[in-house]
Amino acid sequence: MAGATLFVSSLLRPSNPYAAKNMPYECGMDAAGEAAAGRFRVPFFILAILLVVFDVEAMFLFPWAVVLKEIGLVGYVEMFVFMLLLLVGFAYAWLKGALEWEA
Repeated sequence: MAGATLFVSSLLRPSNPYAAKNMPYECGMDAAGEAAAGRFRVPFFILAILLVVFDVEAMFLFPWAVVLKEIGLVGYVEMFVFMLLLLVGFAYAWLKGALEWEA
């Protein structure tokens, strides 16, 4: 079914390729500098991944705080082990220079 749909749409769609249409679109501006060569700065993406990790930590921290009385000492210790592991990962990223914006 998917193949038939793609085939029929390829027959029915208008075909008008030209150079400007096939260029990559980026904010309405032509690519210049390092972006034109296809090289992107990796530290931006590493920082974004670290922020996602700490958002996930916050997502686990709020429900944990709500049920803290019910889970007792074991849940309390487990959350601090979880936070310690994240802190070790953060320290590793910091020592490796992942948080350095200017190289």
